[in-house]
Amino acid sequence: MGKTALITGITGQDGAYLSDYLIKKGYTVHGIKRRSSLFNTDRIDHLYQDPHVENRNMILHYGDMTDSMNITRIIGDVKPDEIYNLAAMSHVKVSFDTPEYTANADGIGTLRILEAVRLLNLTNKSRIYQASTSELYGLVQEVPQKETTPFYPRSPYAVAKLYAYWITVNYREAYGIHASNGILFNHESPLRGETFVTRKVTRAVARIVLGLQDKVYMGNLSSKRDWGHAKDYVKAMYLILQQDQPDDYVISTGVTTTIRDFIKMAFVEGKDEEEVGFIASIDENKFANIVGNKQLELLKKRVGDVVVGVDPAYFRPTEVELLIGDNTKARTKLNWTPEYDLKALCEDMVISDLALMKKEEYLKDGGYRILNYFE
Repeated sequence: MGKTALITGITGQDGAYLSDYLIKKGYTVHGIKRRSSLFNTDRIDHLYQDPHVENRNMILHYGDMTDSMNITRIIGDVKPDEIYNLAAMSHVKVSFDTPEYTANADGIGTLRILEAVRLLNLTNKSRIYQASTSELYGLVQEVPQKETTPFYPRSPYAVAKLYAYWITVNYREAYGIHASNGILFNHESPLRGETFVTRKVTRAVARIVLGLQDKVYMGNLSSKRDWGHAKDYVKAMYLILQQDQPDDYVISTGVTTTIRDFIKMAFVEGKDEEEVGFIASIDENKFANIVGNKQLELLKKRVGDVVVGVDPAYFRPTEVELLIGDNTKARTKLNWTPEYDLKALCEDMVISDLALMKKEEYLKDGGYRILNYFE
């Protein structure tokens, strides 16, 4: 019999990649998803199995991180070998608008899992991975940031995650639970939510290339982030729970890049003057096989056009200016090394969004129509 894993936030970017990774390793994966009147399982539809299928390796449960009895019941029914707590209200800017919910779901939600494991006498069976975040460092006290760097959170999201981090450490020390924190720096992919900055950029690139959008507005272009690929980072999550002793790990690439430079990379070439981005030139060889001759000619006519602007509405009340992680501990103790660099990540996301936008254009009425961009 293979191991059983329970993943909260299974419908998210990390949950989807982790589910796929664990199933390929022979796990039976249980996932918790919130009830919605709309289907929100796009990222895991290729893994889903009908309840009538025997010996399923993917099973979904309705649940919510704010419901203690629900979380406890699911953990009691599943009795998982490994719990990956990936569920969170994870949009930093939105956390300023919903601070109480963010604290309840992201902070106290972690406590609910730890307390359920303790009360159900699963301390010696269930190992817990807590998805911590580089946002904990906030107003950074050290460059680069490592496991011993003091935290200085700068958003309701980060403050909630700070509680989750320390309650995980506390239950590990108080009750002997195999509970570990993965302090993951920014990790992106084609599955990233459309409101997150990298996906917002690559999606806008695809729409601009295909003539569906004229311009994209951004917030602080000078913020620096340590970006990696989510595919690499879920492997680190798995490795953390395979260790004999629980511990806390920084997972990062060790390379920092400004949002401005990521935009340049996504647009192939560009320049900025007074926080305005232009199309400087077009690499015909790169785009000819992607968008077709008609769209390529239209795109060439846009050289020199302003395609990136700054809107102060996207600024955070308190900004995190610089994040770069020191992954020495993960490299040495976990033998973990990221396979993707930022260029490969950016290309993966741009190509994926171009393919997506070729297939469908969402309309204002909520429907969509199929577009044929191939000549």
